[in-house]
Amino acid sequence: MDDETAASTPPTARGAEASLRRVDWMGFPALLKERETKAYRPKALDERLRKERTRTEVRLLQEARRLGVRTPIVYDVDIDRSRIVLEELPGPTLKELLEKSAGESAPLAPALHAVGFALGRLHAGGITQGDLTSSNILFPSGAEGPPAFIDLSMGARSAGVEEMGIDLHLIEEDLTALHPKGPQLYKRFLEGYAEGNPAGHLDVRTRAKAIKGRIRYA
Repeated sequence: MDDETAASTPPTARGAEASLRRVDWMGFPALLKERETKAYRPKALDERLRKERTRTEVRLLQEARRLGVRTPIVYDVDIDRSRIVLEELPGPTLKELLEKSAGESAPLAPALHAVGFALGRLHAGGITQGDLTSSNILFPSGAEGPPAFIDLSMGARSAGVEEMGIDLHLIEEDLTALHPKGPQLYKRFLEGYAEGNPAGHLDVRTRAKAIKGRIRYA
């Protein structure tokens, strides 16, 4: 991906630390993710952080796929420029499915079970998602198909129970905020999570409850 092509493509989205641009990668629809320079940081520190976070994200995406969890394929990486070219996956986000469900939980129950199972597989492999919101979960084959986690930039490797508990707390908050039957959907999520992380799910659920209590009374 050359500089001219990247510069001429307007951003599709812009987050706190990176921009996304739709590009063509050898005939495939793709997304160019670029971590942008932060002027408030010393230049040397900024370059080191952007490179480290780009490298970590690529590793997490690849390791998640080895654990059987779908993520975008990494087509190309330029560590020096803090750029990643990713497969652009189709399909609605979990947030879109929740908003279109008209308050009914039954049609979404299998989807939430599948999300829980996928996250359980990640946690069992020592990986956290780090920003588990409904906007970061896609269903490329529709609500009946397996989910894909599209952004692991805030995730961690060799994660502890606290980090895993935060993942659960975030998805519970999101479900409660977006759907009138969020608690029922969260139960289905936890059922799938227990199947994906049979050895560790109880400890993580206990920690998630503790995190929720700390935040509530902070």
